[in-house]
Amino acid sequence: MQKINLTDKLGLFDTHWDPKVVATYNNNDVMVVKFQGEFPYHKHDDTDDFFLVIEGQVTMDYQDHDPVTFGPGELVIVPKGIVHRPRAEKEAKVLLIEPIGEANSGDSGVPAAAKAHI
Repeated sequence: MQKINLTDKLGLFDTHWDPKVVATYNNNDVMVVKFQGEFPYHKHDDTDDFFLVIEGQVTMDYQDHDPVTFGPGELVIVPKGIVHRPRAEKEAKVLLIEPIGEANSGDSGVPAAAKAHI
């Protein structure tokens, strides 16, 4: 029942594609992450993916749809089962919400991030 300062939390790490849990909410991890470059294409069979840009710009590429570019204060929800890939030319800071234990890498074959709590 205390406030969480996302800017402060984002200042605690410099890694990319390495989400950090800042809170839990109804069996979901609320995370901050820094994107730079591109993540592999993947999908999540059992859950939607929530992305809210805090700073910077992210493009969500889809295998079967036109890409969507979004910036600060804008969010994209990728429905479960949709193949997607987030990418950012310059560093972007993003808020993610995923069910606890959901691998951020989906079915890509890339090892999932540890999702440390900060």
